[in-house]
Amino acid sequence: MRFMITWKLHPGKLHDALAHFSQMTLEQEMSGLGSSTKLIGRWHCLVNGTGVAICESDSTEMVSNWLLNWNTIMDFEIAPVLNDEETRALGKNRPKR
Repeated sequence: MRFMITWKLHPGKLHDALAHFSQMTLEQEMSGLGSSTKLIGRWHCLVNGTGVAICESDSTEMVSNWLLNWNTIMDFEIAPVLNDEETRALGKNRPKR
């Protein structure tokens, strides 16, 4: 299952978050994901302290555990998402109402 995760940094935490994140190696950051979660992509808007990530995982527990590493400085919203192919298939297979 794929998840779209959006975040908003807590007021006044932008520079702390950027300093911490920029010192982490890719291996350190990815180790927080666990073995059952794959980060597909992540985008940051430093001007307003927001961002979005797409990850894939069979474990909501592992995704939640990863986000808990950061929730002291930012708030998250998470939603399951479908790609274009999955959305088309769902639309074609839904009963007509």
